Amino acid sequence: MAYCLEHQSMKEGNEPGDSMKITYSELLSKVCQFANVLQDQGVKKGDRVSIYMPMIIELVVAMLACARIGALHSIVFAGFSAESLCERILDSQCSLLITADAFYRGDKLINLKQIADEALQKCRDKDNPLRRCIVVKHLGREELVQDGPSSKSPPLKRLCQSVQEKKTESSKKAHPKIPWDPEVDVWWHDVTKNVSKECEPVWCDAEDELFILYTSGSTGKPKGVVHTIGGYMIFTAATFKYVFDHHPEDIYWCTADIGWITGHSYLTYGPLANGATSVLFEGLPIYPDVGRMWSVIDKYKVTKFYTAPTAIRLLMKYGDEPVRKYSRKSLKVLGTVGEPINPEAWLWYYKVVGEERCPIVDTFWQTETTFPFFGVVPAVLDESGEELEGEAEGYLVFKQPWPGIMRTVYKNHQRFETTYFKKFPGYYVTGDGCKRDKDGYYWITGRIDDMLNVSEVESALVEHSAVSEAAVVSHPHPVKGECLYCFVTLRDGHDFTKNLIDELKKQVREKIGPIATPDYIQNAPGLPKTRSGKIMRRVLRKIAKNDRELGDTSTVADPAIINHLFNNRCETIM
Repeated sequence: MAYCLEHQSMKEGNEPGDSMKITYSELLSKVCQFANVLQDQGVKKGDRVSIYMPMIIELVVAMLACARIGALHSIVFAGFSAESLCERILDSQCSLLITADAFYRGDKLINLKQIADEALQKCRDKDNPLRRCIVVKHLGREELVQDGPSSKSPPLKRLCQSVQEKKTESSKKAHPKIPWDPEVDVWWHDVTKNVSKECEPVWCDAEDELFILYTSGSTGKPKGVVHTIGGYMIFTAATFKYVFDHHPEDIYWCTADIGWITGHSYLTYGPLANGATSVLFEGLPIYPDVGRMWSVIDKYKVTKFYTAPTAIRLLMKYGDEPVRKYSRKSLKVLGTVGEPINPEAWLWYYKVVGEERCPIVDTFWQTETTFPFFGVVPAVLDESGEELEGEAEGYLVFKQPWPGIMRTVYKNHQRFETTYFKKFPGYYVTGDGCKRDKDGYYWITGRIDDMLNVSEVESALVEHSAVSEAAVVSHPHPVKGECLYCFVTLRDGHDFTKNLIDELKKQVREKIGPIATPDYIQNAPGLPKTRSGKIMRRVLRKIAKNDRELGDTSTVADPAIINHLFNNRCETIM
């Protein structure tokens, strides 16, 4: 696919004043240079490299450098704990880790190197030491003078005493103290210095492995999903081009973190394969204010905008004014990804953000599958595995393989077969429920293990003027087997009262029917979410059952909300 090497993409930092641009030519030089570094470190085709980094250019460079020499990258979301990082390093048998000194997420300092060191110590404790850790000097970037594009270090707003080091009186800001093991650790800028910017690619077969990405699914136990080069690349390139109606003049922005499959597919590989100009965003949607997303859209004249329903609902909470403050005239297509979008959020997105002139692409994907498109043939099955015709509701399955399907679970092909093919032989089982309407559209209703159409109940709840967000989970019931336990977040200016609870139950009965009436409705000032904005329903089910054995909660953006919800849960009969 042809494109101009001088086309460029933009990187928007955590702070509004922190930005940079990089051309395809500059990116190629950096990728080749770092690919040479990896080879100098002994990395070869088929080896695994762990990447644990914030949303910075070096993250993209590292993953593409791995691909260039045939090594598999295993990217671990920078919000994961040391234990989670260690677990993934050990499972994929990585020989090298790439990380950064530290970064800011909003006004919160994340000492990433310290977390990485804890993970490496855990690896050593399990007799699996890593021989090398390459560290990007991200917060210390202003101290470096490098060739090519550079970025000012974001202002350091708040430092924990435990990571603070003393500076001279003339220093306005302090940087976190970075733990360092000279036997293992090397700076990115040191190992790339004077290294050639030319590197011949290592030729690979279409079915050679490209990367491993771990997904916990609904069970909490990580699975190392493996994608291969040929099928994955052609699928992401094609879906990006046609789903987003990409044209050379477009400015594309996907807000997903590269630590998730959407970031792999529709922030890195898909856009780059099409020569797209895109925005890489390090910050948060409401930092430093609730207009940040719309400010970025105006700043870069974004034409195609791709975000999650959770982010849309979060921004809805602050009303229309922060949106209307900005022009957004450049927008042409809006996209949603990550979970079902409720009608109220869809309408707000369409009417307020897109001003009723931008079509909305509502996409379904999984870490395992990406979303249905070319070659994907869906079907709806009942409990016995029979295909349902016409309007129907049941299990969503796919009837034939397609280029972007995962190839295996790393080192555990039996788990791959059991998880995705055993329940209904001859079909790929997505694990999601869905309903097909009279027009042939498929509506994803959520994980099948809920077996209740919780998304419909959530939509009914948020249609109430007092509710900004809702999450619904199933809960054991001595008579019905299961009932509904609802968590609702109220809009500003509304109180959680018995009258409101009665109104919400009445609304659900009227919208869906008496069978869907919630047994329990709990006031939730916030919901447990990952740092990418996904609601952790597994945790909510535990709260509803008053079961404090939560497993790994290291990805929760605000752990305090879990204790609050436990302490204020409804009294249940089971």
